[in-house]
Amino acid sequence: MIVVAGEALVDLVAGDGGGSGSAGELRAHPGGGPFNVARTIARLQQPVAYLGALSDDAYGAMLRAALAADGVDLGRVASTALPTTLALAHLGADGSAEYRFYTAATSATALTTPQALVALTEPPDALLLGGLALTLEPVGGALEIAVERIAPRTLVVLDPNCRPGAVDDHDAYRARLHRILRRVDLLKASEEDLAYLVPGMPTLDAARALLNPAAAVIVTRGAEGATVVTDTGEIAIPAPAVEVVDTIGAGDAFGGALLAWWTERGLGREALGDPARLAEAARSAALVAALTCSRAGASPPTRAELLAAGG
Repeated sequence: MIVVAGEALVDLVAGDGGGSGSAGELRAHPGGGPFNVARTIARLQQPVAYLGALSDDAYGAMLRAALAADGVDLGRVASTALPTTLALAHLGADGSAEYRFYTAATSATALTTPQALVALTEPPDALLLGGLALTLEPVGGALEIAVERIAPRTLVVLDPNCRPGAVDDHDAYRARLHRILRRVDLLKASEEDLAYLVPGMPTLDAARALLNPAAAVIVTRGAEGATVVTDTGEIAIPAPAVEVVDTIGAGDAFGGALLAWWTERGLGREALGDPARLAEAARSAALVAALTCSRAGASPPTRAELLAAGG
């Protein structure tokens, strides 16, 4: 079982979802980085559970329904009366999205340490965490403690998905990420994440600086693809060509697909020392991310759609 921990929220997308950037009608899409990752893994038919808090309101019901429809295990979900966390997304002409988050006293904040520890009483085969949740309390502290407890027995993957605009105390947030990194086996990070984590350093130098204890860093580079970074060097992974509708959820789809590919083959932390295996996983993940970009919102492909696309 894979557990994905972090926030679930609703993206309110301005415009028609086609990259026009028009104010227009607001369309509600289920979202949140870890939420999207869990759905990706489930659509690729790997066993996965979501760990986070969901509201009892109508949007919370929508999020639960989306997870359940894809086959995500909801047994680790905490319920809260707080309203669902919202993100207002504005699409650029190229399909890229800029977000403004509304998090104060909302559902994404609500997971507590006791709830997280109970949910992870039986350590999963793999845990992926990250996203906005690590900037919030009590959920951020709860996930940090949970990682400390289960790291020796679980493959731990961090996808920080840093949102500097949502951070009040940058020093405290960076310090948390670096503490978690000491327990991480695999880091999946965008160029922007690395610039935030290691300011002033070129991207691949920053990735190398974060190796050990992480066995590998996989850098996502948008239309330029991805780069696998290990102690032995770097491997460039091209991005498949698609007609981009928007990029919402593309990085999340990459992370979910990467872990789905890895666990489907029964691989654990020991195999992270094999750059060729990592590159193969990253190529599959790049195709899943590209297919996600070819349609509106964070809607990753199913296993059948991936196979039809040659994955």
